[in-house]
Amino acid sequence: MKKILIADDDPQILRALRILLTARGYEVLTARTGAEALSVAVDHHPDLVMLDLGMPQLNGIEVIEGLRGWTAVPILVVSGRTGSADKVDALDAGADDYVTKPFAADELLARIRALTRRQPSAADEPVVVFGDVTVDLAARQVTRREADGTVRSVRLTPTEWQILELLLRNPRRLVTRQSLLTQVWGPQYTTDTGYLRLYLAQLRKKLEPEPSRPRYLLTEPGMGYRFDPEGLADRAADD
Repeated sequence: MKKILIADDDPQILRALRILLTARGYEVLTARTGAEALSVAVDHHPDLVMLDLGMPQLNGIEVIEGLRGWTAVPILVVSGRTGSADKVDALDAGADDYVTKPFAADELLARIRALTRRQPSAADEPVVVFGDVTVDLAARQVTRREADGTVRSVRLTPTEWQILELLLRNPRRLVTRQSLLTQVWGPQYTTDTGYLRLYLAQLRKKLEPEPSRPRYLLTEPGMGYRFDPEGLADRAADD
């Protein structure tokens, strides 16, 4: 069953779309704010995201940009904004299609079918290798080759996995502390950087050859974190 996340602050729209899509055999997830939409997407990995542009906390464009930082999930904007500039901004940010309100149910369903058909299969998900560690993003499995050549499974907590996945899907790019906190814990935790220090320390213990001198999971002081797949850096863990 395909999972669709609907993000809209209008409860009537959410109710109508839930009824429409559930009747067509879809599993429906909902969010009423932009920040909640990102959190639900991280937790449930929907097959399609439908979102309005005018939402509280984070607007639709910010949600699209946040999603595109770590996933290629199809994004369908369903908005009352009819101006060409709004459409261009949404598509440039990474949306796949745009439908204006009010919409015809048949047209909306056709757009959904087209987008879910184009969705990459799990086999297209990358396998990321760095150092002695292999991360299979589709299977959500991590293994590490030991000095004696044996390969063992590395157990990550759900939170550790979410942080690692966000970093791995953005190789060499800065992922800000605020972005990580919002997407993993929610907007109410954007100042709680102690969570990140704790979980990054745990990830380094499990994945880095020298946890106190990380080469792959790097701190950018005062800003956030970065995944360096080549492991060229050789710096002390300062955060």
